[in-house]
Amino acid sequence: MTRRAALGAGLLASAAAGAAAVEFGDRADTGASALEPVVPFHGAHQSGIATPVQDRLHFAAFDVVTTDKARFVQLLREWTEAAEAMTAGGSVGRGAVQGNPLAPPDDTGEALGLPASRLTLTIGFGASLFTKFGMEDRRPAGLVDLPHFPGDKLDPARSGGDLCVQACADDPQVAVHAIRNLARIGFGVVSVRWSQLGFGKTSSTTPDSQTPRNMFGFKDGTSNVPGTDEAQLAQHVWAAAEDGTPWMAGGSYLVARRIRMHIETWDRTPLKEQEDIFGRTKGEGASQGGRKKEHDPVVLDAMQPGAHVRLAHPDNNGGAKILRRGYSFTDGTDGLGRLDAGLFFLAYQRDVTKGFVRIQSSLATDLMNEYVQHVGSGVYAVPPGVSGDGFWGDTLFG
Repeated sequence: MTRRAALGAGLLASAAAGAAAVEFGDRADTGASALEPVVPFHGAHQSGIATPVQDRLHFAAFDVVTTDKARFVQLLREWTEAAEAMTAGGSVGRGAVQGNPLAPPDDTGEALGLPASRLTLTIGFGASLFTKFGMEDRRPAGLVDLPHFPGDKLDPARSGGDLCVQACADDPQVAVHAIRNLARIGFGVVSVRWSQLGFGKTSSTTPDSQTPRNMFGFKDGTSNVPGTDEAQLAQHVWAAAEDGTPWMAGGSYLVARRIRMHIETWDRTPLKEQEDIFGRTKGEGASQGGRKKEHDPVVLDAMQPGAHVRLAHPDNNGGAKILRRGYSFTDGTDGLGRLDAGLFFLAYQRDVTKGFVRIQSSLATDLMNEYVQHVGSGVYAVPPGVSGDGFWGDTLFG
């Protein structure tokens, strides 16, 4: 056996052993996990959807590299145990400094001494997963392929994936640690297809919190579905058995879009024009038409016909609403002296066609299209939460 093969076998063996006996090792031993709140992992719905939005994101899409369905299901069990440990502020398996000193540690260790930081981990399944395992008859009708929208310039290397994991936390190192360890445990079963780091949340699921600002300097997501409004969540976010796919009941559908923002052009645009493009004031975030406060009722007719808020508003889309959990990103430069920056848009909804597709189609004439471009995309069926001794996706694979 080559050294590389031996290392790979050791990693898999270590991961399997760690997942079989997850303990709250090194991190919990420090007592640091008690310093910040822990978001419960178990429940009817996965955390990280209606949960109050954290400050940081690490999102990863994976491709399955095995044809062994049973091995993939075993990985979902292993991932679930690891996720339970990490979201509680613990380490994976025997931790980073315990266990056999002659074998790779069960945990990579960069979160040692750090609290849970409200870490949430949310998994979703792409359409290609159902094809890969010959489960087309189990693919939800709601897991649709998005149409091509005007202005799209999607990079295949930043799109799709058999499944995804969204890690949100108030500490970026905690979020990165979580994705890193899931990828390590999944070695030989899945591989990372693409990933995205995010900072500066651009929307809020908590009605009483201050609305964040995007990279254009405007408040974003003022009319977002509140994570505390059970009636709106049931209507617009959570899938139900009567939708036609019983195993998705309590789950949701995620649309992830990487949106490049041409900030250098925007920064040279007059303030009045910026406000006309958005349909809101830049300072307060109030709707145009004489409104004074951000949450005053909007006056759609007072805005330019192509104003972003006017086109995206539920009143212009048959009442359609989505739950947004977007984040800003800056990924260096594009080689031409411009920042590769923008919005990583995450939208959860009960019906993708009636939600994101309806709204995005309305935005075809958005004045903002001159300043943004969608360059990455993914759609995923997010199963319901985990209860008891269940595992991620057990309503589909159990």
